[in-house]
Amino acid sequence: MTLTAMEREELFNEARIWADTDPDPATAAELRTLLAAAEAEAAAESGTAAALEELADRFSGTLEFGTAGLRAALGAGPRRMNRAVVRRTAAGIASFLQDRSEGWIPSAVIGYDARHNSKAFALETAAVFSAAGIEAFLLPCTLPTPVLAYAVRALDTDAGVMVTASHNPAQDNGYKVYLGGRTVKGPGRGAQIVPPYDAEIAARIDYTLPLSSIETAPEGWTDVSESIAADYINAVDALVNHDGYPARDLRIVLTPMHGVGGETMTAVLRDAGFSSVKLVAAQAEPDPDFPTVAFPNPEEPGALDLAVGMAAETGADIVLANDPDADRAAVAAQDPATGQWRMLRGDETGALLGAHIADRIRSGHHRLRPDSNTPVFANSIVSSRLLARIAAAAGFAHQETLTGFKWISRVPGLVYGYEEALGYCVAPALVRDKDGISAGLLIAELAAALKADGRTLFDMLDDLALEHGLHASDQLSVRVENLSLIPQMMTRLRAQPPSSLAGSPVVNAVDLSAGSEALPPTDGLLYLTEDGTRIIVRPSGTEPKLKCYLEVIEPVDGRAGLARARAAAADRLAAAKEDIAAALGLEA
Repeated sequence: MTLTAMEREELFNEARIWADTDPDPATAAELRTLLAAAEAEAAAESGTAAALEELADRFSGTLEFGTAGLRAALGAGPRRMNRAVVRRTAAGIASFLQDRSEGWIPSAVIGYDARHNSKAFALETAAVFSAAGIEAFLLPCTLPTPVLAYAVRALDTDAGVMVTASHNPAQDNGYKVYLGGRTVKGPGRGAQIVPPYDAEIAARIDYTLPLSSIETAPEGWTDVSESIAADYINAVDALVNHDGYPARDLRIVLTPMHGVGGETMTAVLRDAGFSSVKLVAAQAEPDPDFPTVAFPNPEEPGALDLAVGMAAETGADIVLANDPDADRAAVAAQDPATGQWRMLRGDETGALLGAHIADRIRSGHHRLRPDSNTPVFANSIVSSRLLARIAAAAGFAHQETLTGFKWISRVPGLVYGYEEALGYCVAPALVRDKDGISAGLLIAELAAALKADGRTLFDMLDDLALEHGLHASDQLSVRVENLSLIPQMMTRLRAQPPSSLAGSPVVNAVDLSAGSEALPPTDGLLYLTEDGTRIIVRPSGTEPKLKCYLEVIEPVDGRAGLARARAAAADRLAAAKEDIAAALGLEA
């Protein structure tokens, strides 16, 4: 990176002003240290320019506020997460809420996890909201994201803010925004923001005004009673069947992955009758540094190693895992076909939960019915097509949405929705978002019922394959250091799309950026072949990745044909992955 002398001086001056007005002494001191190093590099005019490049990156614009809210590395500057950025963002949200109000006093509830600075950002938000005349409620302690989403609906607030970076690395933090109460009606009430709300809020986040012009109040918000967590736990436990003597003989190993879900998940399982729950001690307590995992995401290789090792040693039946803010759930079990423990793919768990909820509805045991006569199942376009077949077999409706629970949760009549990235909404009347706590409970209920019949989750997957065809999925994920590489790869694919995948001609190629009657525009490409192989390519919304989602469907000729179908599906997936990698220009 090359800056002129004038550009360097402008950068240095901008950094000095930021440091002088930063409300956080820690980030102000950190910025001054970085500035001094950058100035020394500029004066030397040779050697490394690491500090100068870092400083320039921090001031190369502002964090983009969108449907994912905010998410970035901690640090000083307008492109990092810090109290100054949070203050400006909170002021923008407060302005939006005031403009949307029609004679009423807007309200908002604020939650936070155990990441570095999460509580400080929550308090900053409460101070800005209170000063702006917003009735603000602050959750009593670090709690899972689903509790915040539950509180938006339970307290009937007009907005909710959750300070979390979910499963991102330890150096990150973020800011999720929900709208409810009087700001959003219908099925989207209490869900995360979607367009045009994101743009309306972003337009009110003003970096041209002095930070001192944003008022903060030393008090004025209401501390929510700790009973909110108990209310959530009771509501979730009411989901499961307590009639008679339901099966609860299940040995569970649980990991909250250094996050805030351990206490809540344990309480939910205990109150539902699951008495054999063992926590992975090294990951049981909240720790913002996530010392035992490279990425605190159950999907990442090695993330479940400690839990699976403990399960194998103790003779457990299943492993349940939550990500750090507990809005995602993963399950691992010992596969009878191999004798090895493995984590079920998100699509596998999504199908199992869909079939389980369909059975519960038909048997009358499902406590929360949809807000329409016909139950609706939904999943994102990058998730498996199996849920649609399960829904049709049960006589339910099904809808595909864009990726993200901000879209899934808005489906009218929704009774169950999921996306392959371990997100499941099993109780939309309680939490209009993915919820790893309630999903974990229903997974345990299903596994225990199967165990009582001498069966496993894998046996049920076999049953679904026999009934609907074997749906096998895989991913090709391309992580980049240079974000410009992602649009370059998408441009290449648009210019030179594949004509066949895994030996089957492409019969339908859809540029999702054009939108359709069913789906709003999104940056993505969909390819469907003659034999039903499907690949969707899209940039990740939360990480510097280009993601390719692959699915094949193999017919199964009786139970004896399952092994043959799996082998054929694996071969097709491998060939399709090679083909899409070549189309993207990736080296073999």
